[in-house]
Amino acid sequence: MRIAIIGSSQYKDMIAGHAVRLIVQGHEVKAPAFDDFEGLDELGVCEYNRSIIEWAEEVHIFWDQRSMGTIFDFGMAFALRKPVKVVYLEKKTFAGVMKKYEELREASKSQGVNKCHG
Repeated sequence: MRIAIIGSSQYKDMIAGHAVRLIVQGHEVKAPAFDDFEGLDELGVCEYNRSIIEWAEEVHIFWDQRSMGTIFDFGMAFALRKPVKVVYLEKKTFAGVMKKYEELREASKSQGVNKCHG
């Protein structure tokens, strides 16, 4: 199977390990995070990534839940109706901080204690 791996560049080591495992299993793999974009502007990089997603039979994602590039690439995979496998999502996000803070405030209110301010 032809597999494109897209993801946040901070996960290059994880992406490389995943690519090796897929290659050992007999898959063809392309991971644009490892490619040289010299001479390409932002639009050129998007067009390059699109060509890889078009080539792929399946798209694997590593996402830090912040990277706009990964969101954009996912959107292209979605628009091209490519099967997507989410391999890794960063668990620690600012959204998680907000939810925990909200829960802490609600618990403090119900107990009449203000734990959120020292």
